[in-house]
Amino acid sequence: MSESAVLLEYRGQIAILTLNRPHAYNACNTDIRHGMLEAVWELSNREDIRVVILTANGKGFCAGADLRETFPNNVQMQLHKEYEPTLMGLRRLNKVVIAAVNGAVAGIGCAFVAACDLAVMVEDAYMQLAFSKIALVPDGGITWDLVRALGYKRAYRLMIEAGKLSARECEQYGLINEVVKEDALGYALDWAQRLCALSPVANVLTKRVAHHAEELDIHGTFAIEAELQLVASRSADCAEGVTAFLEKRAPQYPGK
Repeated sequence: MSESAVLLEYRGQIAILTLNRPHAYNACNTDIRHGMLEAVWELSNREDIRVVILTANGKGFCAGADLRETFPNNVQMQLHKEYEPTLMGLRRLNKVVIAAVNGAVAGIGCAFVAACDLAVMVEDAYMQLAFSKIALVPDGGITWDLVRALGYKRAYRLMIEAGKLSARECEQYGLINEVVKEDALGYALDWAQRLCALSPVANVLTKRVAHHAEELDIHGTFAIEAELQLVASRSADCAEGVTAFLEKRAPQYPGK
């Protein structure tokens, strides 16, 4: 992993994953693509981590793909081999993933935010779907999120006109959870500490249920809930939660 382009720091049960090309507004180049892929792989194997925060250094969160790099001969292959494993990996991590958006986010950067479970954005930040400015199609799965959040007509217009969503609009449409005046990372760290006190088993299984619920009908969702409830009910976390409730104390979840 490139130490300069992507940083991975551990603070107890929290991991901070940072895009670190502030001079280029963290535009995705080869170093960021490869660094993110390696970082997500490492995180997937860390059983001690309960919350991951994805953030960026500098004034912008991510300016999208770095157009100063040579355009790939086969962008389809690049998306499948370099972006998809990272973006789907974030969605599938058995941890809570929070995006701490410190500034403007555009292009593929929007897909990074959308791939996180939760998100906080500073109030002067915005999300811009800039693909059409260079005659490209939105990618990284972002169309999936936008159509569901905004509805087809609003999402389509936003994408073809390279539209912009303010932090408040992102909150309104459910693309993020919170808007803060400043210091998105500080807010995310406090939030992560609170989440670490919750049951990791329940957090992860609920994440799986929620993802399935986006695709299934009520009967399929009921079945997945029942299946994962069986897993949860047999966990040490559940036993601790019930015991703590009966003893009227705060639970200390072992995470298994």
